[in-house]
Amino acid sequence: LFHHLVGLNPLAVVHNTTKHEGKVAQTAVDMSSIYGQTHAKRALEIAAAGGHNVMLSGPPGSGKTLMSRTLIGLLPPPTFQEMLEITKLYSLAGLNYDGIVQTRPLRTPHHTASSAALIGGGSIPRPGEISLSHHGVLFLDELPAFPRLILDMLRQPLEDGQITGSMAARASTFPAPFMPLPPRHPSPGGNPGAPVGK
Repeated sequence: LFHHLVGLNPLAVVHNTTKHEGKVAQTAVDMSSIYGQTHAKRALEIAAAGGHNVMLSGPPGSGKTLMSRTLIGLLPPPTFQEMLEITKLYSLAGLNYDGIVQTRPLRTPHHTASSAALIGGGSIPRPGEISLSHHGVLFLDELPAFPRLILDMLRQPLEDGQITGSMAARASTFPAPFMPLPPRHPSPGGNPGAPVGK
């Protein structure tokens, strides 16, 4: 670094690519390639413009997941400061990249993910899925399939923009301003008239 700064041996420029380890740089679906769904598109545009939470509900095959993947492409590019924050969190999580992360994260945890996987923590504190979606989107496919305990954990980070996890004698706080995006069926069987269940 010293030789670079004094001009003796400049370091090569590293260009970021979209082929990252993990799920941070998934390619967003272009909304213009989706036909119909006018109301859903408009709702996602409004949510992206204002940073609002949004939930898509409909029967299987109605395009909820496809529509949800367009949201990350509607958000503005991250600022340089946001890129640094996202990169630091991914570095803490042990995810290696060839440079600074230049895209907003789209995290897609499965409904069987443990509370530790979402919150983070451990003997060496690491951020979980909630913090890894920092300045991006947390995609919770089939929201009713997630245990209630997991859903209750989303309240604090949604209110405070950060999450604190306590393990043994250590507590760690990670930033977590994110947009939750939970598509769901109107009922367990996908029938609009049936009760939602537990």
